[in-house]
Amino acid sequence: MPLVRIDLPAATPAKSILAVSGAIHDAMVETFNVPPQDRFQTITRRAADELVCTPEFLGVSHGSEVVFVQITCAPGRSLEMKRALFARIAADVARQGGFAASDVIINLVETARENWSFGNGVAHYAPAS
Repeated sequence: MPLVRIDLPAATPAKSILAVSGAIHDAMVETFNVPPQDRFQTITRRAADELVCTPEFLGVSHGSEVVFVQITCAPGRSLEMKRALFARIAADVARQGGFAASDVIINLVETARENWSFGNGVAHYAPAS
């Protein structure tokens, strides 16, 4: 049930976008207990002035070709799982998508399951009243 938002440079080729999308999903399946058929993503190409990233933060240098990944999911995963997810996404996006691992910025947002609807206006995980 994670919703993944991916923002990347406007000039990113379609092949790289597919690779980034697949790498992120595969990492969630393999490290975060996400079922393979549970794939919800929005992918946005951004102009250079729409991707703002400091050149260095917390000892990590960033280039001009950054990828922002925001994953909204239900709470309950361990810190070890989160670390494994972040490492796997950065490594696989770098290897498969052509971006530097240091330029993959990931943000995880946890929200209660009751805050989700997967269609037809139904709160699928909310208790019946």
